[in-house]
Amino acid sequence: MKSGVFNFLALDRVHFGVPAAEALQQEIAQRASERVVIVTSRTLNRTTSVVTTLAHTLGNLVVGIFDQCVEHTPRDSVIALAAFLREARADLVVSLGGGTVIDTVKIALLCLAEGVDHADALDQWHLKVNPDGTLRVPIVAAPPCRQIAIPTTLSGAEFSDLGGATDTRTGTKHGFTGRFIGPVAVILDPAMTLHTPERLWLSTGIRAVDHAVEAMCARNAQPFLDALGLRALKQLAGSLARVGSQAIDPSCHESLQGRLDCQIGAWLAAMSIRRADYGASHGLGHALGADAGVPHGITSCVLLPTVMRYNAEVCAGPLVEISAALGHPDQSAADLIEALISRLGLPTCISELGVGRERLAVIAEKAMGNPFVRSNPRPIQSPAQTLEILERAW
Repeated sequence: MKSGVFNFLALDRVHFGVPAAEALQQEIAQRASERVVIVTSRTLNRTTSVVTTLAHTLGNLVVGIFDQCVEHTPRDSVIALAAFLREARADLVVSLGGGTVIDTVKIALLCLAEGVDHADALDQWHLKVNPDGTLRVPIVAAPPCRQIAIPTTLSGAEFSDLGGATDTRTGTKHGFTGRFIGPVAVILDPAMTLHTPERLWLSTGIRAVDHAVEAMCARNAQPFLDALGLRALKQLAGSLARVGSQAIDPSCHESLQGRLDCQIGAWLAAMSIRRADYGASHGLGHALGADAGVPHGITSCVLLPTVMRYNAEVCAGPLVEISAALGHPDQSAADLIEALISRLGLPTCISELGVGRERLAVIAEKAMGNPFVRSNPRPIQSPAQTLEILERAW
């Protein structure tokens, strides 16, 4: 008999299709917050008016803006944000940006909860794979404040309590989790995404596709996630192609609706984060991204179809459903997704990324410590297997 457990997030609300400033003011008033810190990227803060406009709307409630988030979330940037939040005595954090920004806040809140004030101390708080392949998950106390996320990409980080940070000593990315480090509210405003570069928008859309596919193929797949994943795939395939062909026009209702459709598809897909055991596309993506500086959206582009083919013998049922959701039940699901990636003008193999082939063995070795590699539906027990996948994706 099929069985399982679905854990809901400590997430109160999702606002969608309403102006971010309006929704944020409602959230701040409901929480009676008085000391708000905005965390964002340097590019968004210093080359656009989005952050300053939002801060101006909130007035004296904003006690600081932190824009030192760095791609792949190196530990030092997390420690810097934690120190900033302590100094500001923040009672609410607003993350405005993509997965890097949102993850930096998550792990900084863990630091506040557990008194972590230097990078090395994070060693005891990340997820670890035990020798028998099981996962060690540290129990994290509640932080002194929560975050509200206004995402600008489709990575789905806002819909999870899992954050990744890179240990620059080893070039390895680790996962961190805690019941209350994820957002307490999410605001999906397509107007806030208009400054997101097209390649980043579309590639994180493929990351959302990756969430749906690997959840449906997971060894602990669930009916709730299957239903969300099928709808997400159908919506993302259509909306990504449509947005990719449109000129960005902030005054065009169709343009904003297309971007909101992408956001809703990413939301549906991201409900599986930390609820399903993802596989090697995510796990190898973490290793490739941390080692070679490849954005996670792009790692999904070059790895997902290959991993799907590698897992085909144990995932036949879900793959047929995925093909049907994409409108072609008689074709290979991996081929259909690879074709979508190609149509969006995104890379489909590692050799297009400028990563030296000699690095593949190193990446394969590092990947064995990643929980998602070890939970791949077709069991992976040695670096030879991870190297085989990387070679196929080359």
